Amino acid sequence: MSLPYRYYDVRRVTGEVTQIDVDNGRVEQAGSSFFDKAVIRVLGEKGWGILSVSGEEAEFETLPESFIQEAYAASQVTNIHIPIQETPSHLHVVPAMKENPADVSLDEKVTILLDMYKATNGQDIVSRRINYIEKDETVSFSDCLGHAYTYHLCRCGFSVLAVASRAGIVQMGYERDHTISGLNIRHRQDLAREATERAQKLLDAKPAKGGVMRVVLDPELAGVFAHEAVGHASEGDLVKEGSSILKGKINEQIGSTLLTIVDDPSLPQFGFCPVDDEGTETKRTEIIKNGILSAYLHSKETLASVGDGVAGHCRGMPGVEPIVRMSNTFIENGDSTYDEIISECRSGILLKGSRGGQVDPGRGMFQFNAEYGFLIENGECTTMVRDVSLSGEILQTLHTISLIGNDLALHPGYCGKGGQTVPVTDGAPHLLLDNAVVGGCEID
Repeated sequence: MSLPYRYYDVRRVTGEVTQIDVDNGRVEQAGSSFFDKAVIRVLGEKGWGILSVSGEEAEFETLPESFIQEAYAASQVTNIHIPIQETPSHLHVVPAMKENPADVSLDEKVTILLDMYKATNGQDIVSRRINYIEKDETVSFSDCLGHAYTYHLCRCGFSVLAVASRAGIVQMGYERDHTISGLNIRHRQDLAREATERAQKLLDAKPAKGGVMRVVLDPELAGVFAHEAVGHASEGDLVKEGSSILKGKINEQIGSTLLTIVDDPSLPQFGFCPVDDEGTETKRTEIIKNGILSAYLHSKETLASVGDGVAGHCRGMPGVEPIVRMSNTFIENGDSTYDEIISECRSGILLKGSRGGQVDPGRGMFQFNAEYGFLIENGECTTMVRDVSLSGEILQTLHTISLIGNDLALHPGYCGKGGQTVPVTDGAPHLLLDNAVVGGCEID
């Protein structure tokens, strides 16, 4: 091929998605759909040309030259020079599954979910919903440098939502579990009961009182903080655009010396990437090491443009251009026990679970809603509270971490960015924050 391109790659993803929705005892949806998509990227004299086609059209051995020409032609309209950096390519082995969901019929999966649904029954419960999703895909990749790989990966999981209502008060309990280790819906009634009992208990919980106080974050909410407040701000594309509070702060002390935050796509958790979506080897990246900003997360392009970090963090949905994304993001264990953290807090609040929130990586501000909490009085957890949140300035909050637990726990989920949603995991041990800003229904 005589086109003066500097680089090209082709990524094809083919597979099957199975979804089951049980809504108040009715099976609203149960079925599978197939997909087969490919995206071709060509880097011309200046920038990228992108072409999305059906996967069948993009067989590597017979990839039509016209596709490369078409993507190359699109690259000719770009007018900003984009450098890329060559990176090592290596495929990690995909762990074996304990039970392949493909070996279990749709009817049996529905039966298992309906059994789980029975565990969500209870006093004051007015709405119940269970969702199951299974995505089985084969990913093939090749580039003009001779790198090529194919792997198969199945992700599946479920969520349970129970809504309770009494005297005009409405509360909900939510649990989920997603994995790459195989079918995970058998004998999970315990998780359904937890969601139900929490919704019931929250009806009697007191509205939280806001203010500046000592706060203990549980592993789920602390993991959301690591992902949303630090992870996104460390993504190389946001740093390049000037939309990150972390720009220009490599090697600066930006948080407690106790704090180390990692993104590791090679870890066999829900955000596992055997190789990233532009063929780069994936490996552990320490974003913050002992409170010092150590690395950004990169694609080939942002590594060449920004530097100070590691490539292997580029991901995309099937048929879509990959962008810089997190995978498995977590805070490393410290050496404090849970009891030591609650005792040291003395007076404050324990925040548990997550109901979402929002972050502005450019301005460095965040606000997360906890699912619920407990007051901490005289070094002990006491009254359950609801309608509580945590907010503040990212860098200031990183310095308020005074103790880190030794009980790291990971939680799977999905992350949206740039119109694309990818599976991720985040987590942390319990954290103690001094002078944190808590939002509630009343302010002292």
